[in-house]
Amino acid sequence: MFDLKITNATLPDGRTGMDIGVQNGRIAALEPHLPGEAGQTIDASGQLVAPPFVDCHFHMDATLSLGLPRHNESGRLLEGIQIWGELKPLLTHEAVIQRALDYCDLAVSQGLLAIRTHVDICDDRLLGVEALLEVKKQVAPYIDLQLVAFPQDGYYRYPGAVDLLNRALDMGVDVVGGIPHFERTMADGAASVTALCEIAATRGLLVDLHCDETDDPLSRHIETLAYETQRLGLGGRVNGSHLTSMHSMDNYYVSKLLPLMAEAGVSATANPLINIGIQGRHDTYPKRRGMTRIPEMLTYGITCAFGHDCVMDPWYSLGQADMLEVASMGLHVGHMSSRDAMRQCFDLVTNGPARIMHLDGYGLDIGCKADMVLLQAADPIEAIRLKATRLAVIKSGKVIASAPRRESTLSLAGRPHMVDASTVGPR
Repeated sequence: MFDLKITNATLPDGRTGMDIGVQNGRIAALEPHLPGEAGQTIDASGQLVAPPFVDCHFHMDATLSLGLPRHNESGRLLEGIQIWGELKPLLTHEAVIQRALDYCDLAVSQGLLAIRTHVDICDDRLLGVEALLEVKKQVAPYIDLQLVAFPQDGYYRYPGAVDLLNRALDMGVDVVGGIPHFERTMADGAASVTALCEIAATRGLLVDLHCDETDDPLSRHIETLAYETQRLGLGGRVNGSHLTSMHSMDNYYVSKLLPLMAEAGVSATANPLINIGIQGRHDTYPKRRGMTRIPEMLTYGITCAFGHDCVMDPWYSLGQADMLEVASMGLHVGHMSSRDAMRQCFDLVTNGPARIMHLDGYGLDIGCKADMVLLQAADPIEAIRLKATRLAVIKSGKVIASAPRRESTLSLAGRPHMVDASTVGPR
């Protein structure tokens, strides 16, 4: 007797006609024509069942704050940081918590059930840290939320950031963050990478640094990050986010850099929507795309992900927590248009970020957590093309959100409606 059985599902690896049996919040069986009764049965009718979407790079303390206190008219990174600095003194616990919870509800409706969010610690009150620790508790039944201690104004550049970062970690923040390219000098940036990695090594924590988020081809803190990762034995625990300077680096230098990253076990997260919007702002024509070299990294076996980064905040005025939109932008910007590469783009918003976050029990294997998304698509490529409707979002074997089937001449016609038209909120 299963608590839930999903029948006739297509899986991301191409298997079709699969049944998934769930018991006690875990996948207990996975095979065609699975025998046994179930408390609830969902007929997938041949459509795609995937593990939930994962966003391993986001800023939830700033989300949905668009226009407060003003808009970013230049679209540049530094104006966004300036606006955020103007907003920080005006923040309240209640407002940060409410905006974050609103975003989490939106995320659940899109099948996004795991998020790593950077939280700014350059605030003597540590208001954002306190607020997001509370949010983490509230959303735990339906979202795996991981917090990064992020010194937005520089680990050395902001007075008191060294102490504030340690205080944030003592409060229960999960990951050590940083922003070496925003320090006053390249030397300070490199020193911050060393210090932050040493903190992580001492505390047994993961590392995720905003690294080289610039068009400057000489911003090379990723090299230091790879070195420190290897020196301190942190392989598999360190992620470099953005890495947009690599877009502009000399090809010969990159031919040395990528093997060093692979050897050290450093992962990489690009943020296509934001990278394509912020980078190249000083260019005339041709304008640089800005996104780091994800296809090349994948050939070296480097674990990679696409992140959303921002939704309606000082850096990005659009967005809707849709990781398929993120994958689509990454596909286009990265020229990842082969069939295999498009499937990789789906992996970059599911399995790749799950590995970076060290999510326990993630996936579609027996014994994994019964967290899944039923998509109105025949396969991962069609899911990206159609920004597929999330027909059912399942957490621990229970449907926590659903949506009606979308009727379109471009979708697969004739497939039956599988879930109720009402959307079920998680809270």
